[in-house]
Amino acid sequence: MSYAVPSIKPSFQRPPSRVAIQRAASYEANLAAIISETLAEFRLDLKGRSVLLKPNFVGADPQCVMNTHPSVVAAAREAFLRAGAATVVVGEGPALERDTEGILEAIHLREYLGSLDGAFVDLNVDNVWPVALRTRASSVKRLYLPASVLRADCVVSLPKLKTHHWAGVTLSLKNMFGIVPGHCYGWPKNLLHWAGISKSILDLNSTVRPDFAIVDGIVGMEGNGPTQGQPKAAGLLVMGDDPVAVDATCARIMGLIPERVEYLRRAGILLGNLSEKKIEQIGESIASVSQPFAMVREFEFLRANGRITEPRSV
Repeated sequence: MSYAVPSIKPSFQRPPSRVAIQRAASYEANLAAIISETLAEFRLDLKGRSVLLKPNFVGADPQCVMNTHPSVVAAAREAFLRAGAATVVVGEGPALERDTEGILEAIHLREYLGSLDGAFVDLNVDNVWPVALRTRASSVKRLYLPASVLRADCVVSLPKLKTHHWAGVTLSLKNMFGIVPGHCYGWPKNLLHWAGISKSILDLNSTVRPDFAIVDGIVGMEGNGPTQGQPKAAGLLVMGDDPVAVDATCARIMGLIPERVEYLRRAGILLGNLSEKKIEQIGESIASVSQPFAMVREFEFLRANGRITEPRSV
C-alpha cells in the first residue's frame, strides 16, 4: 500500500507568519495555560481532530538537557485536548538509542502522562507506508514513513532549543528526522545523513510539514549539541503555525542569523517565512529575550559578527 501526497507549489506571495514568544521561568510553571492561551491566539481548528505530538527524545538523559522536557509534552497534550482535539498521541523515533522504553523510563514520561498505552507510539517500529517526497533536494525519492504520523490530522513538532554540530541548530524542522523509522533506516537515521542533512530536512518537511511547533527553550543546549553541549537556561517557549518562522525566530533569539543556516535558507524559499519583516511577533520581543548561545567553531559564522565563510553542505 502506498500513501499519496498532493503536489506542492511554492508560494512567493505568502502572507506574514505569526510567532509567539512566551516566558516560562521553569518546568514547574503552568505550561498548559501558556500553551492553551497561545493556541487560542492562533485559532487552530482542532475540534474532533487527531493530533500527534513529536518531541525530541534523543537518549536516556534524566535531566532532559538534550530531550524535550516531559512537562512540556504533558502540557501540550493537555492544551490540545482542551482545545477540542479528539485524540492526542505522543510519537517519537529516537535517533541514537534503540531502547525507546529505556529512554522513556529515564526521563520519567509516565509520571507526567500517566499510562502510555494508547498515549505513546514508538515511530521506530510503527507500521509504515511508502511515501513519494514532494521535493527533490536530496537524492532520496521516497521514504517509508510511520502510519501514525501520516494518519494524524495535525502534526506538532516539539523540539528542544539546541545547537547542532552538523547542522548549526536543531529546532522544529530538524526535529522531524525523528519520524523516519529506525527499523527501516538504521540509527541515527543513516539514509538521511548520507543524502545530506540540510537537503533531507527540506525533503522531509515539504512532505510532512508540521502544522504547529512548540520549542522547549526553558532550558536549551549550547555548544557541542545536540547531545554533548551544555545546558542553557533561556526561560521561554516559542510557538507558531509556520515552522520556518518559528525556527528563524529561535535562531535570532540564540544570537544567530537564520539566513546563514543552510537548511533554513532553503526552507525560507519553499516552506515558510524566514525574513523578520514577514514575521509578526506575539508576546515577548526577540530583543527582550535574546541571548547568545555558544557554538562549535565550525558554526561561529552564523553569528552577526561571525566571519562569513563558504556555507557548509550538510
